[in-house]
Parts: sequence; structure tokens; C-alpha cells
Amino acid sequence: MTAVSVAPPVFECDQVRAGYGPVEVVHGFSLTANGGTIVTVLGPNGAGKTTLLATIAGLYPAQGGSVTVLGNPLKNGRPRAASRAGLVLVADDRSLFTALTIDQNLEAARGRHKMSLSDVFDLFPPLAQRRRVTAGNLSGGEQQMLAIARAVIQEPRVLLIDEMSMGLAPVIVESLLPIVKRVATEAGAVVLLVEQHVGLALEIADRALVMTHGNITLDRPAIDLAEDPALLEATYFGAPEPSADTNPPGPEQQ
Repeated sequence: MTAVSVAPPVFECDQVRAGYGPVEVVHGFSLTANGGTIVTVLGPNGAGKTTLLATIAGLYPAQGGSVTVLGNPLKNGRPRAASRAGLVLVADDRSLFTALTIDQNLEAARGRHKMSLSDVFDLFPPLAQRRRVTAGNLSGGEQQMLAIARAVIQEPRVLLIDEMSMGLAPVIVESLLPIVKRVATEAGAVVLLVEQHVGLALEIADRALVMTHGNITLDRPAIDLAEDPALLEATYFGAPEPSADTNPPGPEQQ
């Protein structure tokens, strides 16, 4: 009987612990995701979400656990190795070269990747109209669009986006969400999205995780949380998730 080979998941974290020096901020994050999946990580400020993404991307050495892309373990604390493996981070500060034009920012990020600038501009038409403007002279929405475009041109297998909506009006964020969805579905990438704008994140995510105090306290299909805001609110504030078989006590139990 011929053995059937099973392709590894595109992205896997196994008990990743993260922090600064002796201080542990993230206490064992685990996730397995296949291509085309958008996972949003929600939670209050200070929960450890940004630290988690920066550690996965290799900007900080993990205090424990492992990260793999297409079955290949990433070297701990090596951001260039992570990038070469296909893992790209869009940081919350956007990390643009403000003195360079849109074209120059994209060319600097592209390196040896095959995706052309015209392909990128098909995804981001407003950038094509401003391609010779320096990044420092773009609006906040245009800068965020460019930050995502710089990541997309690197043809990521895993795309990490930290706080896409920071400083932006919801209407601008809504224009960016379909592009993120296209990257996941058309390129077969995994998108890990940290976002404070909960409603918008749940619109495009397949799966939602809630992080509080460095722990994942809820893991559900995104549509479940979109339809049950009370559960989401309770989890944010640390209330236990209600059990399906728990009923209020009857008179004989009181």
C-alpha cells in the first residue's frame, strides 16, 4: 500500500513564549494555519499582541517554542532568515523609507522576487497615481497602503500585520481589507492580523483568537464572535467562557 504524503501546514507556532529579558509577556502561543487563512488576534492593550508578532518575525528572540513555515523551522531571533522563508511583517510604525518615492520603496522591498510593480499597482491603484511622491508626503492611509504593498511584493507565504487601522479612519481601513483578503486567497498565504478595530477584523477573518495577559483565552471561528459580541466582551474583561451545558440553578438547587 502506497503511503500518502501530507503537505505540512503553511504556518505553525508551537508554544511560543516571548518577552523582554527575564520578563515573559506571551505564555505559550500555539497556532496551525493552512494557506488562504486569515487569523485575527484580538485583545486589550498590553495583552502581548505586538510582542508576539515581533517575536514570530524574529525581531526579538523567543524565550521558548518554535515557528515553522511550510514545515521548515525558523531560526530564533533571525529576521532576515524569517523573511527569506516567506514570513513578512507589516509593523505598526509602517517602517517606510520616507525620503524615497513609492516606486523606490517598492523596488527596495522587491529584491529578487518576481512580482512586478505593475502587479502591485493592480492591487493598489491609488499608489500608481502617486508613484513618484515620497513616502513622507503621503497621507496616513496612503502610507499604510504602501506598507502593505511593500510586504505583498515580497510574495509572502505568511503575512503578519500589526494594527493596520492605527491612526486611520474606518472608511480607509475598509478599503484595505479586501486587498488583504485577496493576498490570502489568491496567493494562498496565511495572514495573522492584530487589530483593535474588532468589527472590521472579524469581517475578513476566518478565525479569531482573543489574547489577554499573554494567553489565548478564546479561539473561535470569526463569524461566531461577530454574531456573539457578548462573548467577545466577556472574554476581553476576563470572564470565563460560558459552558454549553451550564444552566441556571432551579429552586431546588438554591
